[in-house]
Amino acid sequence: MMRALNYLEAAEALRGGMVTATNQQRAALETTDVEVVETPWRAGDPVRSIGSLAAGGSCFTAFDVAHCNLVGPGSVAVARHARRTDTPLVLHAHLTREDFAQSFRGSSTIAPALEPYLRWFYSQADLVLCPSEYTKDVLRAYPVDAPIRQLSNGVDLESMQGYESFRADTRARFDLDGTVVYAVGEVFERKGLTMFCELAKATDHEFAWFGPYDEGPQAGAATRKWVADPPANVTFTGYMEDKRAAFGAGDIYLFPAKVENQGIAVLEAMACGKPVVLRDIPVFREFFTDGEDCLMCSTFEAFRDAIDRLADDPELRTRLGENARETAESHSLDRIGEELASIYECLRDGDVASAVAATEG
Repeated sequence: MMRALNYLEAAEALRGGMVTATNQQRAALETTDVEVVETPWRAGDPVRSIGSLAAGGSCFTAFDVAHCNLVGPGSVAVARHARRTDTPLVLHAHLTREDFAQSFRGSSTIAPALEPYLRWFYSQADLVLCPSEYTKDVLRAYPVDAPIRQLSNGVDLESMQGYESFRADTRARFDLDGTVVYAVGEVFERKGLTMFCELAKATDHEFAWFGPYDEGPQAGAATRKWVADPPANVTFTGYMEDKRAAFGAGDIYLFPAKVENQGIAVLEAMACGKPVVLRDIPVFREFFTDGEDCLMCSTFEAFRDAIDRLADDPELRTRLGENARETAESHSLDRIGEELASIYECLRDGDVASAVAATEG
C-alpha cells in the first residue's frame, strides 16, 4: 500500500472551495489502495514536532508522495522536505493571481504581487495539478516551470442526496416563496455579487445567496455595500450548516462569476438537477454546453432573459436539469480517486511522463 500525504495547512481557519476540493480528494481516495495522511507533522503540528529534531529525528512523518493544497509556509516546508528526501511532490493550484483578486478588501491590490510567488512555489513540484485547462493556461503564462496536469475537482454525489427534504423548512426559515434564484458559497465580488443583486432589482423573483460573508474591515467594498443594504427581494443567509438546504430551497442556480478555476458549487447544483445560469467565460465553456446542460450569458440583458425564460418554462428547466445531472455524474469521485491514485503511483515509480500524459497537451 502506498502512503500519500494529502495536506491542507490551516484547514481549520479556511472555508470555501479549497476545503471542499481537499475533502473530496480524500473521499475519492478512500475507494483506492492509497493510505491518506492528512498532516505532515510527526507530532500533529510543527511546534510539537520540533522535539523530534532534538532527539535526532525528523519533524515529518513518513509518506511516499506529498500532495499540498495550499501555498503557505507549511506547504513550503513540506516542499523543501520533499526535495531533501527525494519524495515526489504534487502541488495543487487551487489559487491563482486571477482568482485571488476581488475576494476581500485589498485583494486586487495584492494580486499582482502574488504571481511571482506562485510561479516560484508551483515550479518546485514534480507535478502541478489544477482543476481546468483554463487554469493550466494561466499557470503556463506565468510561467510555471513544472509539468502541469488538469484534474477535475469532482463532485461528491452522495453528499447531495436528500436535498429535497430540506425545501419546505429552508424556504420557511428565510421567508422564500415562488421561483427562487440562488447562489451558494462565499459572498464577494469575484463571484458576481453585483450582477446578482442588480439582476434581482430588475426582476420580480426572490433571490437568495446561501453562504458566509465577511462583515469586518477585511470585507470587500461590494460585499459591505450589498449585504448592508440588499435589494428588497435579496436574502443573504450567512453560513449554512448543511449545503443541501440551499440546493433544496433554490430553483434556478445563478452564478455570474468573473473568474473561476472550475466551480464545485455549479457541479453540486447540477447534481441536484437544477437549471444553471452561468457567465460565459472560458472555464465554463470547458466543462458545460450552453443550451444543453446550462444557459451561458455575456450581458446583463442576456442574464435577465435567461432567468425569465427558465421561470416561465418548466419544460426547459426540466430538460436542462436532467442534462446537468448527467454532466455532474461524469465528475464523480470514483473517477477522480482512480486518476489521483494513478498519478501518485506513477510519481512514486519515477514515471512523471505517465503522470502527466493523460491530459497534457
